[in-house]
Amino acid sequence: MGQKLKIAGWMSIGVVAGALTTVSLQTVARGTFGPLPLEEMQQLAAVFNMVKSDYVEPVDEKKLITDAISGMVNSLDPHSQYFDKKTFKEFREGTSGRFVGVGIEITQEDGLVKVVTPIEGSPAFRAGLKTNDLITRVDDTAVKGLPLNEAVKRMRGEPNTKVTLTIFRKDENRTFPVTITREEIRTVSVRGKVMEPGYAWVRLSQFQERTVEDFVRKVEEIYKQEPNLKGLVLDLRNDPGGLLDAAVAVSAAFLPENVSVVSTNGQLADSKFIYKASPEFYQRRGSADPLKRLPAALKNIPLVVLVNEGSASASEIVAGALQDHKRATIMGNQTFGKGSVQTVRPLGPDTGLKITTARYYTPSGKSIQAKGIVPDVMVDETEEGNLFSALRTREADLEKHLNSGQGEEKKDAAREKARAEAQRRLEEEAKKPIAERRMPEFGSDKDFALSQAINKLKGRPVMVSKTLSERKDEPKEN
Repeated sequence: MGQKLKIAGWMSIGVVAGALTTVSLQTVARGTFGPLPLEEMQQLAAVFNMVKSDYVEPVDEKKLITDAISGMVNSLDPHSQYFDKKTFKEFREGTSGRFVGVGIEITQEDGLVKVVTPIEGSPAFRAGLKTNDLITRVDDTAVKGLPLNEAVKRMRGEPNTKVTLTIFRKDENRTFPVTITREEIRTVSVRGKVMEPGYAWVRLSQFQERTVEDFVRKVEEIYKQEPNLKGLVLDLRNDPGGLLDAAVAVSAAFLPENVSVVSTNGQLADSKFIYKASPEFYQRRGSADPLKRLPAALKNIPLVVLVNEGSASASEIVAGALQDHKRATIMGNQTFGKGSVQTVRPLGPDTGLKITTARYYTPSGKSIQAKGIVPDVMVDETEEGNLFSALRTREADLEKHLNSGQGEEKKDAAREKARAEAQRRLEEEAKKPIAERRMPEFGSDKDFALSQAINKLKGRPVMVSKTLSERKDEPKEN
């Protein structure tokens, strides 16, 4: 297939953060360059020399150059990034499902690091960290104001080394330190079970190197337990992305052979490509086609795909392909809207550049950049409604986000109002006892969206959302 596209997520301690999920193409740096703007390059050199000679104290020349490169790249869009030696190593480790850290899924809130959930069995889990804990300091460094990836860098480290996190726990109104010993974390990206006779649930939390093999194994287990499967729910909620070949393979597991899964388009000739539901587009070199072990019935089994605003990039590719080919009913909330391609070019043995080079498109030609996949059936997170989804960050919320390229973005005037209402509800929820306010676990018998998906498979009425509607994209910030 020549050069191989990958969707690679940035591994933030224990999660590929949705806002940072990327599509990347591993390739070599190009040797051809256009003419440089001489006057501007002279200005850059002049500023460099002035800072070097006139600044109040000596400066590190290499750091000045690195910061200049970072500033130039970071100004483009939220997903372009310069990798120094450490971050490049972490990036390459990010899709393996293995990393050294404390084992927490995180996001950012009010400039602080917020714990989404500790990974079960991880050092953070054993240390008692909880969902919604806020990390205010990493060792002696205050987190407030730090970019998320910088906070991540400080929490990562070598195995058996210690890191002290200062935690603010809102519901207990107290701050306390927790010292955690780092260790290798292995994330599990596939879960699943038979929910009731004839109906099963398979959840993908991200697309890693082992995801396809684990997906096949889980489906085999389900069919062994329930040979007469009547319907399947593929759960992609809060799945922020991962490897493209894994996304193509999971799509191909349900689609007819050789149909289009996703296409990419940009200025470069090698950014124009169509990926199909065929082994040559997902099979790893030297390995057999993992999908050959799947039961033939999987191609035709009634299928519902669950998504929400945390479903991004690779998970949007799968949902978009299955929707466009009318292979599945997509249910839930409109997805994140991460539809741009980032190319990773090595700049040397241990540094690299990740730069946006294309958009990707569903089989029908729709760009989902800054918009996302619109479900066929809008379903709330809980029976009481879609209480807190408006607080989630999505692609269109990111500063300098790339637009869809398919028409002018329009302001969604209702979104800020929805955010204010969701914030009020969240504050009220925080006053309740812990047992009463915890969101139901995905896959549990209290998982409202899952129960509606099974109703859909059974042909029963579905409780469609009365409040959710297709959102419009907000204007790009300059």
